[in-house]
Amino acid sequence: MLPVRSTVSGVLALCALAQGAFAENFTTAAEVRPILQATRAQWLAVRNYDGKDLLYFTNLLSWRCGLTEIFYSVNGAEMVSFAMEPCYLDTAQPNTLKAETLDAILVSFPPGTVETVDLNVIFDDGTAEQAHYERAAIEIQ
Repeated sequence: MLPVRSTVSGVLALCALAQGAFAENFTTAAEVRPILQATRAQWLAVRNYDGKDLLYFTNLLSWRCGLTEIFYSVNGAEMVSFAMEPCYLDTAQPNTLKAETLDAILVSFPPGTVETVDLNVIFDDGTAEQAHYERAAIEIQ
């Protein structure tokens, strides 16, 4: 049996951790990196719609407040920067997307042309994560 003092200290430590978890706004690399690492397979989506290939960044953009830049490359072309909507730090939900146009969440290409996509995601602490996707892995119907 543990001494009462150790048990109380442990419970207080767990309470402090729980309070910290509820206080997070998911606006830093430390807060969003675990989520993005767990959802890496869903960072992007592609679909053929209305005569175009649409490459969606929606999932990745939902955690953009801990990011500084997103670069992508389609079919091995040169990396291009994807312009992210700002983080709304003065609101209760800073990661909310307020996109006024589809260009804020996707890039369009000629139909059937997106075969592979490479990503380079830069976090606000200067670290980076890379990912490679084959169309079949991210295609939605």
